[in-house]
Amino acid sequence: MWKDCRKLQDELVSMRRELHRIPETGLHLPKTRKYVEDKLCEYGIPFTEDPEDSGLVAVIEGGRGPGKTIALRADMDALPVTEAVESDYRSEHEGKMHACGHDAHMAMLLGAAKVLNEHRDELKGRVKLFFQADEEEVIGARHLIEAGGMEGVDAVFGTHIGSIISKDIAPGKFIVVPGCIMASNDRFMIKVKGTGCHGSTPEKGVDPISIAAHIIVNLQEINAREVPAVKAAVITVGKLNAGFAYNVIPSEVEIEGTVRTLDDGVRKEIAGRIKEISELTAKTFRGEAECVIEWGVPPVENDEEMAAFAADCAREVLGEDMVITSVPSPNMGAEDFAEYLKLAPGAFMFLSSSNPEKKTDMPHHSPLFNIDEDVLWEGSAVFVNIAQRFLNQ
Repeated sequence: MWKDCRKLQDELVSMRRELHRIPETGLHLPKTRKYVEDKLCEYGIPFTEDPEDSGLVAVIEGGRGPGKTIALRADMDALPVTEAVESDYRSEHEGKMHACGHDAHMAMLLGAAKVLNEHRDELKGRVKLFFQADEEEVIGARHLIEAGGMEGVDAVFGTHIGSIISKDIAPGKFIVVPGCIMASNDRFMIKVKGTGCHGSTPEKGVDPISIAAHIIVNLQEINAREVPAVKAAVITVGKLNAGFAYNVIPSEVEIEGTVRTLDDGVRKEIAGRIKEISELTAKTFRGEAECVIEWGVPPVENDEEMAAFAADCAREVLGEDMVITSVPSPNMGAEDFAEYLKLAPGAFMFLSSSNPEKKTDMPHHSPLFNIDEDVLWEGSAVFVNIAQRFLNQ
């Protein structure tokens, strides 16, 4: 069955490029959803729309009677990035770009859907196809779950294309690792309150900019002196809003950042310490701080049995030397695919498309990001083989 995916290579490239031209961000992706729905209608696959966003769930009913249910997922949203890659399929939407490979994810899942539907009489059970909005803000998976997408699902699988694990991995290689493979993602927001005054008389006020600077430095001590060296964690301040004139001390400063961890205990400990350090540092300098933790997604934890199964399916398609089952360390990026793995066993996989000769080894989220399209059929084929073997075993 999976061998049919080789014949779809040109169609997969065409779909990926058509989707690349119309990037949309966030929860509402009208053009993208219409494109996916038109393809599903063309293939004769029924679907339901998520009432909260542009996500949708398509279902292929096997013709060999009842059985298990497998879910395959692709994300659909793009990024607020201005594309710098020159091509005849570059983004037509100013300031938006598929800079993370989600256009390829949709194309690969649509290709798999076409083949699985053409062979549905050979399948037991059912295949659910998740086309999910807003992965970048780690919201879309929750919406899809709340709409009932994961009901009855026995296993769930997803694939991420690009150079996310390492740009040094040759294109076409699949990476399927058991256990923790990606980090959690939580956001913190700190509002520092002082007393505004003229810059020439700082003694008449309370400087929230100075307080914010001390808070930012102190937060780095959590990693340096409180988190064990063997427990990976990242605390990054990415946004700072302060002031309105060069010679005026403002009354408030806003700090925003992200926390990434591989351990839920460390995750909770860091959140508590960010709040404590912010409040006490501000108090030391006669100010106040309010800290809000916006819980995102937990680490991506692949089920060991399902990861081994997916790796075996990938080997059957690509060969022994094209599958990697261990990496030096998990990736500190995050993925809301973790939400699905909390509800059913499964595996989140990676397909390398890093090719220096084609300049497809650029980092994700870069305006120069691109993929080696020659590997697209592989993503579809591995999906098809996983679905067929899981349902018919």
